[in-house]
Amino acid sequence: MSIVLVLLLFLLALVVVLALFVVGIYNRLVALRNRFKNAFAQIDVQLKRRYDLIPNLVETAKGYLKHERETLENVIKARNIAYTASQAAAADPANAAAVKSLLGAESGLTGALSRLMAVSEAYPDLKANQNMMQLTEELTSTENKISFARQAYNDSVMVYNTTRETFPNVVFAPMFGFTAAQLFQIEDQAEREAPKVTFS
Repeated sequence: MSIVLVLLLFLLALVVVLALFVVGIYNRLVALRNRFKNAFAQIDVQLKRRYDLIPNLVETAKGYLKHERETLENVIKARNIAYTASQAAAADPANAAAVKSLLGAESGLTGALSRLMAVSEAYPDLKANQNMMQLTEELTSTENKISFARQAYNDSVMVYNTTRETFPNVVFAPMFGFTAAQLFQIEDQAEREAPKVTFS
């Protein structure tokens, strides 16, 4: 065997090893991206459930809160904005701008729901309404499920972002179009608390 042939075989083996290494990086990033997209889908399921509960809650409250029309309209408006933002984020959870837009919309909805619950405290008949109590209980349960789904999503995003940003992955990730994922975080401490929806 000549030296040229040995060198060619060595270079060929090196290229194959490098190609397998890059394929491994790519496949790992794809798996992690799919994992956080699946985790976002779990948030999306709970958000849709929440969005479906809100019109029923407002409709139940409407008969009692005749002088609070603006509060009720603000809740529905915030719900519709959050729903639209949720659809955009669900279409592409890897789009950090869409997830950030959803976070802003969710903050607005949380604030509007909190105001509705605060106003409804002044109406004892509404607090005693069986349908209102059931809806608020379902909303509280859904808020808890959203929190758990958000935690799972954020864990998946953290693993993906860390893997994407470590060497040598950081060299190849941009070439394959792997961008940083957005955490699902609520920025303000006041917004971190779920809307108070208990009537006791």
